[in-house]
Amino acid sequence: MLMAEGPRGAIMPDEPKDPDDSGGTSQVAYGEIVWLSTRKAADRMGITTRTLYRFIDHGDVPAYRFGRVIRLRLSDVDDFIEQCRVEPGSLEHLYPEARLSDLDEGDEDPEANDDD
Repeated sequence: MLMAEGPRGAIMPDEPKDPDDSGGTSQVAYGEIVWLSTRKAADRMGITTRTLYRFIDHGDVPAYRFGRVIRLRLSDVDDFIEQCRVEPGSLEHLYPEARLSDLDEGDEDPEANDDD
């Protein structure tokens, strides 16, 4: 089976795609695995290859070694990306000064005027 580089550097079998495929996706007919190089996987994730190697070494994202070459499955990369999604309301610890500045801009703190 011949291999060809597909969208975004995915290594794909040189077989016809699913007729329903829009052309912009990387899905392959016949249930074939779509493999990404470490460089293409890192580009897809928006990180450096060094950071990707750290994720692989820590077991955060699965990778496969074929001789000296490391490859990642497109589906594993996409799953990892989805797992890293930030939940709304989970970053308040990163901007605590916003709460203090809200008090400075608005009315005085009602607890500060207990002298009345």
